[in-house]
Amino acid sequence: MPSLTGLLSKWPLIRQIRERADGTGLEAMSDKTRAMHARTDDAQVARSICPYCGVGCGQLIYHKNGKLISIEGDPESPISQGNLCPKGAASYQLLTHSRREMKMKYRAPRAKVWTEISLDRAMDMVADRVWESRKRTFVHKKDGATINHTTAICHLGGATLDNEENYLIRKLFTLGLGMVCISNQARI
Repeated sequence: MPSLTGLLSKWPLIRQIRERADGTGLEAMSDKTRAMHARTDDAQVARSICPYCGVGCGQLIYHKNGKLISIEGDPESPISQGNLCPKGAASYQLLTHSRREMKMKYRAPRAKVWTEISLDRAMDMVADRVWESRKRTFVHKKDGATINHTTAICHLGGATLDNEENYLIRKLFTLGLGMVCISNQARI
């Protein structure tokens, strides 16, 4: 059984008095506190950019054994210097929340319930609807002038796309599909 002196010497206050310390260093820590460590200590870190807007705040993505551990602001980012807005700071919860939908869902017209479908089927459905709208509304000529466009479908690009991606999207949608309603949220 430990002695009273041995127990008292473990108290941070007794150590501070004995060592004439001000209580801001290691002497203020208990054994339990000293044994604690951050959950990111042995995690791998990947640098990324927040996906929410066009600012491009830097993020540090901590992961261990294929599992996301934490997302924090990157102090080395020249844009955000380690700061994140509330949406960027909630990135971890967006990815790990227990109610996050991980499957494609479809609700047929007039149906009351959603059904799970495969990603391939969902992509095929979107492609079919885009192509059908284009075929139904495509205007080759108007008043003798060739215009080759449709105004029935549009595209709104994401703010985190870079110039090259936006250039390719614009080429695909204007030349490939004839869309004239193309914008990007970065300018809104």
